[in-house]
Amino acid sequence: MAFEPLDPLLHAQLRLAVVSLLVGVESAEFNHLLEKTEATQGNLSAQLKKLSDAGYVKIKKTFKNNYPNTSVSITAKGLDAFENYVDSISRLIRGNAKD
Repeated sequence: MAFEPLDPLLHAQLRLAVVSLLVGVESAEFNHLLEKTEATQGNLSAQLKKLSDAGYVKIKKTFKNNYPNTSVSITAKGLDAFENYVDSISRLIRGNAKD
């Protein structure tokens, strides 16, 4: 069985958690992601930047009740990458990795 390389961007625990949370929603606010992932603000910001730079997520900064508000949504590229990652893991678990 040949080992199929996993997307290193999604293989990081926090980035995978963020993308997993975004798959089922139109968008999520920064504070929601912060609460669900239990990450620090700095670490979450850094990981969101990496995902954004790769084109996996879109970050929108607005104001809500005169306070800065950041919302994040998954892109089509991010969704494809997530689905490929999940498929790769599934094949490894089943022992059917690509040759």
